[in-house]
Amino acid sequence: MTGTLEIIQPDDWHLHLRDGAAMASVLPASARHFGRALVMPNLKPPVTTTALALAYRDRILAAAQAHSLRTGESLSDFSPLMTLYLTDATALQEIDRAVDTGVIPAVKLYPAGATTHSDSGVTDLAHCEPVLERMQQRGMVFCLHGEVTHSEVDIFDREARFIDQVLIPLRARYPALKIVLEHITTREAADFVREAAGPIAATITPQHLLYNRNSLFQGGIRPHYYCLPVLKRETHRQALLAAATSGSPRFFLGTDSAPHPQSDKESSCGCAGCYSAPVAMALYAQAFDQAGALNRLEGFASLYGPAFYGLAPNTRRLRLIRRASLVPQRFAFAEAALGGAPFAELTEDQSIVPLAAGQSIAWQVQAV
Repeated sequence: MTGTLEIIQPDDWHLHLRDGAAMASVLPASARHFGRALVMPNLKPPVTTTALALAYRDRILAAAQAHSLRTGESLSDFSPLMTLYLTDATALQEIDRAVDTGVIPAVKLYPAGATTHSDSGVTDLAHCEPVLERMQQRGMVFCLHGEVTHSEVDIFDREARFIDQVLIPLRARYPALKIVLEHITTREAADFVREAAGPIAATITPQHLLYNRNSLFQGGIRPHYYCLPVLKRETHRQALLAAATSGSPRFFLGTDSAPHPQSDKESSCGCAGCYSAPVAMALYAQAFDQAGALNRLEGFASLYGPAFYGLAPNTRRLRLIRRASLVPQRFAFAEAALGGAPFAELTEDQSIVPLAAGQSIAWQVQAV
């Protein structure tokens, strides 16, 4: 069966780009499909101040320009939006500086130890009350990695426990604070976001729409399906798919695409994160198609996120075509990608494996 779907160009409201050569090598995959992306601040060291965020943004734009000069492919329409990494010591004045730039719309909460490069995260939100109050006053969005990190809590229960112990009290204390619960993975999260009072939304990744935790263990351990929060039971996947395809403006696209070299993913202690950027829109289209809800993909991907962040939709368009193709087994990464290393000679340190590698998927992005 053939067919095309043309939508307003989407935005990615949760993206990891890393830095340096790694960033430069993965940036084009996102910039080709998304008009804007909210770039996460968990670098080493983390992006904790407005000055650091603006410097990081400059490096992203410089990498886009360098790509254009090197390949002739223009990425000039891509606009990175930045986030500040919240710590116990974030200064109140930093919120005003960030908002006034016009390109830093959000602050990110990483509970200490929750995921990759979260060691500097918040130990107790009580330390951040003046900052949260100022964010509420200035309309800044609070993006939450919604998991508790207590060692005694089962990894599959950490999101639900976060809602009870952190998010419900947070919503009560700051009823006007704009909150995005990122990369939700459970029925409990979908239900809370759907029903909660005040300005709240959630992002959903392609992996949490298409896969459940069985994907981690098909014929052995599958490290390229390992992300945090971890994939959950099939009942949770179905709840997320229902939320994403419901037409509710509280649910929108955030890939959480997280690049790691193949060697780090396939090690004795593999990194969390799925690299989905090259195939994310095709995977979202597949999920919505399977649910019989392609007519609602544009809202989820292109309209609801900008509206929550107080922005206009993009003016360009993106075309998807229903045509089966195989996802590449790997891509060149970092210096290897920039230097044009022969694909067959890539080592695991020079390779990155995408989500759904080697699988046939039913949709492709086509240039408009």
